[in-house]
Amino acid sequence: MPYEREMEVCRRAASVAGEIALRYHRSGLTPEEKDDLSPVTIADRECERAIASLLTEVFPEDGLLGEEGAARESRSGRRWIIDPIDGTRDFVRGNHLFANLIALEAGGEVVAGVANFPALGALYLAGKGHGAWRDGVRLQVAETASPSKAVLCYQGLNNVAPAMRGTLLDWFSQFWAVRSMGGALDASFVAEGQADIWIEHGAKAWDLAPLKILVEEAGGRYFNFDGGSSIYAGNCVCTNPNLEAVVRRFFGLL
Repeated sequence: MPYEREMEVCRRAASVAGEIALRYHRSGLTPEEKDDLSPVTIADRECERAIASLLTEVFPEDGLLGEEGAARESRSGRRWIIDPIDGTRDFVRGNHLFANLIALEAGGEVVAGVANFPALGALYLAGKGHGAWRDGVRLQVAETASPSKAVLCYQGLNNVAPAMRGTLLDWFSQFWAVRSMGGALDASFVAEGQADIWIEHGAKAWDLAPLKILVEEAGGRYFNFDGGSSIYAGNCVCTNPNLEAVVRRFFGLL
């Protein structure tokens, strides 16, 4: 089947980056501040260099797009999208929620992706037509159909417009629980059936690309607040199919 090799290389690159990240995570480091006020560390840059080097060695015709500046034009119609350390704020504070994210985009579609959580010992991998996996176990989204029994994950509450805050909190009240674990882990939990909905208020393509295919290959749904299905829209919803209408109705899509 297509993308088997790409999945394996993707997994290998994320594992290499995970080892680098863990080394810095244990020793501690001081972040710098980027123009958008988000933190960046030497570990982010070293992880991105390692990922880009491995991908370039194996797939020299493919393009690159990395959060920390890795860039190469594609000669194959394919591009690797890299977030070397997703959750740098978590990373520099010493908690375990950070991830190495890598995805392959081909023909405008995400066809392979990995979310590696090295400090948790968890690696999630997906490929188009291959399903979504963690440690050799195939993943499937939950079948929860009632919000009263559902776990909702919402990322970016600090960026919600003031006019929306009351409405959002009222909507939250129907769910069994509301969590926020940093985005990548939220989406992975949806794919694994440990949560039911993930809503991301503000993110870049490198934050969303591998999570999109991970959830979709686990049987879930991915869409933007305007009803599209892009990794470039800056926001997304991931949900199990039974709760899709609940979320679409909230965003005025039904």
